[in-house]
Amino acid sequence: MTRETQVLYNARCPVCRAEIDHYAGYARRHDLSITFHDLNSHALEHWGISADAAARRLHVRQGGRVTSGVEAFVLLWSAMPRYRLVARMVGLPGLRHLAGVIYNRILAPRLYARHLARERRNCRNVTL
Repeated sequence: MTRETQVLYNARCPVCRAEIDHYAGYARRHDLSITFHDLNSHALEHWGISADAAARRLHVRQGGRVTSGVEAFVLLWSAMPRYRLVARMVGLPGLRHLAGVIYNRILAPRLYARHLARERRNCRNVTL
């Protein structure tokens, strides 16, 4: 089984896209085995996750196992030398719990709500 790190993210979210573009650039410059997949593409079919579930949080697959949320960030950061210290710190039990609460109750829901609002606006702007 491959140890490649695969990241599923929402490229239509400006915040998500900016963060992932940063990580992708770092991975490219350092020739890291990390691939990035936009949930709005055909790549979603290979994840076994609905588009709605994928839009709610970051997902990372490593060794065939899919994780999401803070756990996904920890896996992603662990795959990048520059961010391994951050991964270790956020991975500490108390800090992991706090980061999970902040991500799950504040950050992810706000980003998801903004995603839904953008999607509604885009649907109204479509002409047939």
